[in-house]
Amino acid sequence: MLEIIVLTIFTATITNLILTRFHIPTIIGYIATGVIITYLLQLNHQQNSEELHIIAEFGIVFLMFTIGLEFSIEHLIKMKKEVFVFGALQVGLSMLVFFLLSHFLFSIEIKASIIISAALALSSTAIVLKLLNSNRDINKEYGRKSLGILIFQDIMVIPILLMITIFSVKDLSLSTLLFKTTLDAIILFIVLWVFGKFVLEPFFNEVVKSNSDEIFIGSILFLVMGASVLAHTLGFSYSLGAFIAGMIISETRYKHQVEADLIPFRDLLLGIFFITVGMQIDFTVIVTYYLTILGLLLLFTVVKMGIIFMILQCVTLKRVALKTALALFQLGEFGLVVFELANAKNLIEPTTSQVLIVTIILSMVLTPFALRHIASLADILLPTEEDEALCSMVAKNFKEHVIVLGYGRLGRKICDKLDIKNVQYIAIESNMRNVLEAQKEGKKVIFGNAGKKSILESVNISESMSVIVALDNSEKLHLVCDILQTMRLKANVIIKVDRFKEKEELKKEFPHYEIVVGTEQIARGMVDSMLRCDIG
Repeated sequence: MLEIIVLTIFTATITNLILTRFHIPTIIGYIATGVIITYLLQLNHQQNSEELHIIAEFGIVFLMFTIGLEFSIEHLIKMKKEVFVFGALQVGLSMLVFFLLSHFLFSIEIKASIIISAALALSSTAIVLKLLNSNRDINKEYGRKSLGILIFQDIMVIPILLMITIFSVKDLSLSTLLFKTTLDAIILFIVLWVFGKFVLEPFFNEVVKSNSDEIFIGSILFLVMGASVLAHTLGFSYSLGAFIAGMIISETRYKHQVEADLIPFRDLLLGIFFITVGMQIDFTVIVTYYLTILGLLLLFTVVKMGIIFMILQCVTLKRVALKTALALFQLGEFGLVVFELANAKNLIEPTTSQVLIVTIILSMVLTPFALRHIASLADILLPTEEDEALCSMVAKNFKEHVIVLGYGRLGRKICDKLDIKNVQYIAIESNMRNVLEAQKEGKKVIFGNAGKKSILESVNISESMSVIVALDNSEKLHLVCDILQTMRLKANVIIKVDRFKEKEELKKEFPHYEIVVGTEQIARGMVDSMLRCDIG
């Protein structure tokens, strides 16, 4: 066991060091690690089933705990429409379509079809939220809608796990089984609730008095593992107990301290889970059923994206609906958990389970690349929506005006200054909420993707006096700079960046641009200087 852990850590480190040089996410590195140590080091599930089971349970338990820790009733109330309307519709419609396909098209029996449809309705919370946060897209409109749907999917994990428990018991009648399951669930919740209400706070108070980080973290691990064992003793999964433990701790005043202490190794624990994902890839199944797997991947992607787009395009812009669908097209890590449990309880035929597991993994591997290029994919799939709407809004006789790319905090303040100076300007912003708020205030802000040449041309950029780039997304900023350079503008171009290193890199590529770095005050001062020169 110890040798396997050492080899796993070493392989994961080297693999991710290599892949990060090519800007490939660490999630894929962890999956690759699982494949490498399983096949190249000649490990297999039969020889090491106990060790692999322990590692997999450990990763799943802490994945559920971190989700439970971030689970907040207050958060749900704020996002009730995204969670309980869009999320419920997405899961419900997806389960219905996938059940019909599974049972009637592939002739899989009813219980197995229900389990399969439930698993396929879920997306990858771990991958999507990690990438949305790192891309700083979580607060964009499509990011918030993706988060709401993911929250509902996480809530649905609990009844799905209970459903597997109910389906797996054959000796009891359904009514007796439902009564026993309900009773056990009530006992589990009452025990953990009473502990959280009357014991947890005093317990943490004593732990904190020790002034020892090791004891504090050890107490957290004890609570997680203890809740998991209690849930398993009552016939539920370990992960259900961990989820409830996270929820209970989230209601205490120590929630933020627990989160802070978990940050150093939370991603590593998720990494362990993704390593076990890679370990589950059976290349003999891939070789035998590769056409089936590719066909299923395409089918699941089209169905899932179609359902999400259909639900959201009625209440928001088509581009936002499409980007949300692109963010959630994949099948999720809990699908792997569901299939693993169902296979262990003989609810799904092993070959079917392995084909579905490989299909899920492939969709997860594609996700980081899709999210990294989500704007470009949306441009390809909806090439004319913004252009037509934009051209109808922009005055064709704009000349000697200022163009502001981005209407965040800095862009808003720049536009305020331009209003004070009575300078004609137009701002382009991709967040519809910001656009609507600005237009209510009478600001000349339009919705559009500043990374598209046609959008820039439609605001008469060739006749502009100045172009101010105030984007927060560094990847998009580089794209915009490239486009501006190809247009050979006469206008003065000023770009705001966050770091000196980024300034030096941009200065080498774009020596004719004015680049400012640091605080917003510095950037605003540079804008004032530029306006004084241009306006005179």
